[in-house]
Amino acid sequence: MAKWRMSDEEFKRQYAQATRRGEQKMKTEPRAKSARYDRKSGKLIVELTNGCTFVFPPELVQGLAGAKPEELAEVEILPPGLALGWDKLDAHFSLAGLLQGIFGTRAWMAELGRKGGSVTSEAKAAAVRENGKKGGRPRKSDQTKSANTRRSA
Repeated sequence: MAKWRMSDEEFKRQYAQATRRGEQKMKTEPRAKSARYDRKSGKLIVELTNGCTFVFPPELVQGLAGAKPEELAEVEILPPGLALGWDKLDAHFSLAGLLQGIFGTRAWMAELGRKGGSVTSEAKAAAVRENGKKGGRPRKSDQTKSANTRRSA
């Protein structure tokens, strides 16, 4: 198999473009100024260079769920402030991903969603009881029929 070679001119051009993109990213993307674990609230607190503060529970984050407070307190800001890391836990996350609510792999996020949907509360239990008195949840075909009837009226 032949090796692909890049000319010096092409390399210089691509390097200059990448440098410009990196410089722009450093000016526009929020970066971490400080990060710490607050034992009292049980949350991670990240102060950003743009003046905002991002607070989140470690239980949401793959690799941090179930970690001891001492381990969570060892959070590091990875240069140049675009990621957070916990070396002992072998957990590293981009700040951009965390800010977008991406706390792990697709499978991890799907499991978070599944757990979130199964949360019980007094309000949810009361709604279920009321629905039960009315005969339970309507079948999908009944819902579709009633929706179509309302639209045509």
